[in-house]
Amino acid sequence: MLDEMLPYLRDDFGNANSIHGFGQRAMAAVDLARERVSNLIGAEDPGQIVFTSGATEANNWVISAFSNGAISPFEHSAVREPALRKGMKLLANDDFVLFPPTETLELISVMCVNNEIGTTWNAADFRSYATHIHSDMTQQLGKTPILLDGIDYASFSSHKAYGPKGVGALYFETAPPYPFQIGGEQEHGYRAGTLNVPGIVGFGAACAIAADEQEQNFHHAARLRSVLLEELGNGGRWQINGEGAPGVPHILSISFDGIEGETLVVEADQAGFAISAGAACSSRSTEPSHVLTALGFEESRLRGTVRISFGKFNSVDSVTELAKTLRHSVEKLRRMM
Repeated sequence: MLDEMLPYLRDDFGNANSIHGFGQRAMAAVDLARERVSNLIGAEDPGQIVFTSGATEANNWVISAFSNGAISPFEHSAVREPALRKGMKLLANDDFVLFPPTETLELISVMCVNNEIGTTWNAADFRSYATHIHSDMTQQLGKTPILLDGIDYASFSSHKAYGPKGVGALYFETAPPYPFQIGGEQEHGYRAGTLNVPGIVGFGAACAIAADEQEQNFHHAARLRSVLLEELGNGGRWQINGEGAPGVPHILSISFDGIEGETLVVEADQAGFAISAGAACSSRSTEPSHVLTALGFEESRLRGTVRISFGKFNSVDSVTELAKTLRHSVEKLRRMM
């Protein structure tokens, strides 16, 4: 991936929308990247992809275009906050499960894979209840096959497929909801601004690699998850959040009885492991997880939660060592209580 990016950071520095040779080479690289992203997500045409700075921008783009809408109680803050600001309906967990709503909506936004507990939904299941369906598919990119049937808009971030940070995409079935940025003809006039060619090239390269490795990485994550849970043992008084619901193997949320999750994060960090007490985008927040709150968990369970993600560069040995670190930390902290 980096090898493909370097020429556009060092030599081919042209603006992709210029007609000179530098610009034409840059645009050819952007077109290839668009095709690679399209192939990975299963879009019918590469022209259904608009490059953005990431899924946060893509989410805000879609949400800002509608007022009469509803979102699931489990959405990422990049959907949740703009939706609430627009006055959209935030469904309670029971309402979400027991659809339909009492009115036909302009938009329903339901994420594909939850970023905290890894549970999955198919937003297209809500097709008959709204004129437009949006799904934040960030956590699915490069992890499991993506289904776009019945989806009007979908959001993606490059870094979730091991691509560069600060670049992503909005998929649209027929057209973006409206021009999000004006002042230029880039991206067919829907998103003005000079294209981030190195980032887009890296995004495309990451998608090409993910297309080849996706199935292998899925099974690898499943094995690592299984190893961690086995090594933690049954005597640790822990619970898996989202257990029993459909989900992906690469995200694991565990609550340890009577333990502060943030303390475990620090202990793990000192041992060289990067885990979190919640979503990475809100890990500095002192507010309890809105996802776990929506599930009706008591406060002690919220406080005792850590999130662990498994990737293709993790090994069985490292996961075994992480389990040992967590087990010893929990035992030490409980002795101090």
